[in-house]
Amino acid sequence: MRKLLALLFLLVSGAASADESISVCYNYSCTDEATAWFSEPQLRTLAKKLRSTRSAAEERKALSDVIGQLYYWAGQQTPVYADKGGNVADGAVNGAMDCIDHSTTTTRFLKMLESRRLLRYHEVENVVRRRRFFLFEHFSAVIEELPHPMLGKPGDDDGILDFWDEVKPHRYVVDSWFVNNGKPAVILPLEDWMNGAGPNVESSR
Repeated sequence: MRKLLALLFLLVSGAASADESISVCYNYSCTDEATAWFSEPQLRTLAKKLRSTRSAAEERKALSDVIGQLYYWAGQQTPVYADKGGNVADGAVNGAMDCIDHSTTTTRFLKMLESRRLLRYHEVENVVRRRRFFLFEHFSAVIEELPHPMLGKPGDDDGILDFWDEVKPHRYVVDSWFVNNGKPAVILPLEDWMNGAGPNVESSR
């Protein structure tokens, strides 16, 4: 019986501390993909950083660094180490990433963190697109700030529903396309980003 319990403990411990693998897109429009592995010690480092936050704003700041770190580790294993902010600086180098590569990969990173319950103040949303001048498109990963527990949620029968219905969700883009590989991702309010906000890495964006 003791041996069985010990075996079950090892199995549970192994499942709780397994390495993670993520498929990373590159060479524009997810033409190529490569698997990046993240060890449990690496993930524990990220978990410590995220769990030390005490507000949604702090979590976003930490998340910017965490996404940059994941890309740095991915760059040690895949060609994306060569990626530069924007598209112009990439040239024709193997490993360059456009906004489709970034938005897809960053969303995968975010969902991994979410699945490990490391996001306490946000949830991961679908990739969003902005279009300017009916021609230029740009994509980004998105997170939504979770409502404060005291505000309740739609459907709560606690007398707060009417107030909550008037509160707009706070969504933010997590845009790693703007920066060189391994640098902190740019996190901006979605509304600002939709209006063209972000580092001026390319005049067309």
